[in-house]
Amino acid sequence: MTELNDETFLSRAIDLAVANVAAGGGPFGAVIVRTETGEVVATGQNRVTRDLDPTAHAEVSAIRAACRDLGEFSLAGHTLYTSCEPCPLCLAASLWARLDRVVYAADRDDAAEGGFDDRAFYELFDKPRSEWGMSIDSVRPENAFAPFAAWNADEARTEY
Repeated sequence: MTELNDETFLSRAIDLAVANVAAGGGPFGAVIVRTETGEVVATGQNRVTRDLDPTAHAEVSAIRAACRDLGEFSLAGHTLYTSCEPCPLCLAASLWARLDRVVYAADRDDAAEGGFDDRAFYELFDKPRSEWGMSIDSVRPENAFAPFAAWNADEARTEY
């Protein structure tokens, strides 16, 4: 197994973030590396404003590119390097992607100082949903479980 040089990959993520700012994008960059070999599998930059996609964060963009290029939905065996501490969206995407490790440079306080204050999202999950600014309601029609019943009955399904 190769020893990954965290600073080298973080530097690349930071360079991607700075280049993205110069191109009119947000100050975030990410690199996904095969943990065993140190091979860069994919990179990502924040594309929220360019693509008009609030989920097109650098980490999510890198995860999408890596999965597409590898033909897999699992990134087990890979490390994500990112220029800034992942927001809750990116952290959840990293967990769903089954990454081995996430390494970041700047933290949430640096992001807030730079005009990207996600601390409210981190704190939101500690509050009861009744205190959230967005209503989240459960409505259970008679067929609410139907998609899961279909999934459980499908012997050809791909587990994940």
